[in-house]
Amino acid sequence: MVSNFSTKDLVSGGIFVAAGAYFAIEALNYETGTAFRMGPGFMPLLLGSVLVALGLGVAASGWKKPDAEKPLAPPWRGMALIIGVIVFFGLTIRGLGFVPVVLIGSFGAAMASRLNSPLFSIILAVALTVMCTLIFVVGLGMSVPMFGPWLGQ
Repeated sequence: MVSNFSTKDLVSGGIFVAAGAYFAIEALNYETGTAFRMGPGFMPLLLGSVLVALGLGVAASGWKKPDAEKPLAPPWRGMALIIGVIVFFGLTIRGLGFVPVVLIGSFGAAMASRLNSPLFSIILAVALTVMCTLIFVVGLGMSVPMFGPWLGQ
């Protein structure tokens, strides 16, 4: 039976709306300030509200779109790689340092997609590592060492 809405889009939109509403409501516990003098609750409130709007858009786009005839298999490779990258980052950031962890993590995340080749993933990982190092370590002065003690630094 084919319905006149996409269950996947409606559920995805509902999850976005719920997550965005939670963060926006929690942000109200902090001082928001103004656009020129932002308080600690300003950005979570803004981003939560944007997530709610995106969720409503996703849900609305699936309202008149029928579900596909055959559901796709879950992307186990992608899910395992993304979860693995998150765990790897948390366990090794202090020991390996910022640069190796971002390089390996972004390569693993890029390989989560079957559409990316290993060469493209390497290029993407190097570019992201350079950008993240410039933004977080150099620009924002993050206190994580570039190379950690496990590498003899």
